[in-house]
Formats: sequence, C-alpha cells, structure tokens
Amino acid sequence: MNAARDGTPSLVPSETYHLIGIAGTGMSALAQALLDRGAGVSGSDRFLDEGRKLPVLAVLEAAGARLFPQDGSGVRASRPAAAIASGAVEEGNADLDAARACGVPVWHRSRALAALMAGRRPFAVAGTSGKTTVTGMLGWILERAGLDPVVVNGGAVVNWRGTSRLGSVRYGHGAWFVFEADESDRSLLAYEPAAAVLTNISGDHFSFEESVGLFRQFLERVRGPVVVGPGVGQALGGGPELIEPRPWPPPSAARGGVVFGLNGTRFEVPLPGEHNGWNAVLAASAAAVAGVDGQTAAAALRDFRGIERRLERVGECNGAVVLDDYAHNPAKISAAWRAAGRMGAPVVGIWRPHGFGPLRKMMDDLVVELGRVMGPGDALVLLPVFYAGGTPSGAATSEELAERLEAAGWRAETVADAPAAAARARELARPGGVVLVMGARDPDLPRLARWIAAPSRFDSGATGR
Repeated sequence: MNAARDGTPSLVPSETYHLIGIAGTGMSALAQALLDRGAGVSGSDRFLDEGRKLPVLAVLEAAGARLFPQDGSGVRASRPAAAIASGAVEEGNADLDAARACGVPVWHRSRALAALMAGRRPFAVAGTSGKTTVTGMLGWILERAGLDPVVVNGGAVVNWRGTSRLGSVRYGHGAWFVFEADESDRSLLAYEPAAAVLTNISGDHFSFEESVGLFRQFLERVRGPVVVGPGVGQALGGGPELIEPRPWPPPSAARGGVVFGLNGTRFEVPLPGEHNGWNAVLAASAAAVAGVDGQTAAAALRDFRGIERRLERVGECNGAVVLDDYAHNPAKISAAWRAAGRMGAPVVGIWRPHGFGPLRKMMDDLVVELGRVMGPGDALVLLPVFYAGGTPSGAATSEELAERLEAAGWRAETVADAPAAAARARELARPGGVVLVMGARDPDLPRLARWIAAPSRFDSGATGR
C-alpha cells in the first residue's frame, strides 16, 4: 500500500476495502464515497448480527457493497487492501482481530477519507453544532454554482436523497472536496484543508476548554481562510485568516423559514429556526471563499430542502406536528427545542441520550439549557441511554436527568422503550403543538418519529428496544 509524503495512505480504486460498522453515519458515507470512486466495498455491522437490516444497508448493498456478519468472515472472504474502522469500534472486535491475523492494514475512517481527497481542494466544516447542515448547504451552493464538488457529509441532504444512493454523499469532478470534520474522536486533526468553516464551540464530547484547545490545533492545519461563527474568533484568540461574517439584518424567523442580509444580498432560507439562518450565513460566506457570488448563493439556498433528521417534518399526531432531529448535546437540543417552540405549543420532547459518558459530561449543561427553552406546558420524555460501548457502571442515567429537571420545576419523565415513548407522545400531544423526537446513534429513532405520526403503518415489535 502506497502512502503520500505526509503519511496518508494512497487509495487504490481497483482494490476492496472492508468497513467495520458500515451502517454508522460516517462509515456509510465513506462506503458510498468509495463505491463512487470505483473501489470494492465489503462491510459488517452489529445490527446485521442482530437481524436488523437497516435501510442504509439495503442502499449500500444495492450499490455494490458486500455485507457480512461481524465475525471476521468478511475480512477473510474479501481480502481487502485495508480494514477501516471508526473510533467507536473497540478492541476485541472480531473483524479487527481477523484483519491483524491476515496482515491486513487497519485504517481509521479519517485516514481513508483523507486518501479520497487526493488531488482535490479539501474544504472542511468543523464545530460542535451545525456542521452537517453547513456542509450540506455549502455543497448545494457549489453544485448550483456549477463547481461540481465532491461532498461527504454526516447526514443526508434531502435534495440528494433517493432510493439508489445515500444523500449524504455527492460525487463530482470539480476541484472542491467538501466534508464534515468530526471532533468527537479528534480525527479532524487528520486533515490539512485548503479552507474551513468552524461553526461554534461548546461542551459536548469534551469540556469547553478542551474543545477550544482542539480547535486551535485544527486551525494550525488549515492552509487557507477559515470562516467562523459568532464569538469563535474571540474564543480562539484570533488568527491570521479568520473570517467572521456580520449579517445585517441578522437572521430572523419569517414565513416558516429565516431571512437575513449579507454583503448587500437578501437571503431567504426555507428552514425553521434562527440557528439555520446562522448556518446559512456561514455556508454563503464559505461559498464566497470558493468564488461564488452572493446572488448565486442566495438563489441556491432558496431551494435547499434541509438535512434528514434536522427538524425534519415527518407527519402529525393529534393535530401536533411531529419533527425528527439529530440533536444530542445541550446546544443542539436547545436550538431544536427553541425552533419547535416557534412552530407551536406545547412541545413534547422525546430524547434518547447517546452514551453514558457523554450524558455525565453534559448533565449540568442539559439542566440549564432545557430550563431556558422549556415552556410551562412542555414535557420531556426520556428513553434509556443508548449503549454505545464502554463501561456503563456508575455513569449517568436518564432517570437522574429526569429527577434533576423535575426538581427544577420542569415536567420530565422516563419510559422503558420506544413503544412506551410513542404511546406517551400520543397522550401528551395537543392540537397546535409539536412532538420533537431527538437523539443520535440509535438508528430506530427516525422510525420512532414516523411511528408516532402514523401508528398503523408500523409494527411495534420492530421499533426500538
């Protein structure tokens, strides 16, 4: 296996690559991008071992990926050029063991993604919140501007979604490679972008101070301009090529979307929530770095239909709108709840925390942020913490969060599983209100949202655990 001078391995399209945990958001996008380049792809996932063939797996299989149990057989059968895993794959995994036993190199997902960028101009989108939406918006603007970018995102762009491929990836032949850079496992430090966006900084996987240090390291690796969200430049202590856009008027809600002005151009974005207005400000400013004028960017964003699971409207329940959202940290939950509250009241939130460790780190901030956005008639229904690996003993629980919110005067409760959450949502939903399903990692959450909206279409035995 060849490697570039900086140590990044070279990708050989004629070879096969085995992806461990191929159903994951980042891994499935990487699989689609590898298939687009003509590489062979095999993969495994624990959901397959549980007999759950998720829609994402069906799309990848139809596109040419070969799927195997996560027992090492896929590595032995496909004899890949490399086995690729994310930081979520723990030691002792059968595919990892098989790769090492067979002498197959093991790459982190970020190394494979970096290899895919060879010969292009990488444009990274990083930050604690909003990066998936900004990545999708930037890619959409560049497409509409005729720049034909490659885009690898952490969520499906609704404009690109279809039955034959994942909407999280766009393949093009232009110079720009737009991608979401993840900070959760520090893998954003594996890239050397030509330009970047840094949306915001807050506590999530790390404390605020740790996040600031990590993003400073990231800035040192960017070779060109960096567009930053409000307050980011000050938090980082400035930098030689930081661009902080100052929209006037600033983003405000209007007719189910948001409007703002930027450098003399009026923007109208058909997505709810002022946070999506700020996402659009950053995307348009990043597009300007790539040479796209404001009028072209504004025209593109008028047609942008959003990101799957980002305040995605999936139906109604008892006269309440049902939304599906990926929100999983205090800032994202606060933004989603605030946007939902502008659409109707009361808001009934259904949330599944995505790991015991993250919940412990976020507990205090969650209590503060939810206290800021919950209205007098609102309620939060908590599912059990989604087990994402590691040791759960002694860590935070959904019950603890519910107790702390109740003590602060807010309505919060826990349920045992997804069917119970759906039943409770139907009991609490009111005409003119909103049911907001939130959470990451658990692939059953989008199905839960749709089940709440249309119970007759789903079998409760197949929804959630």
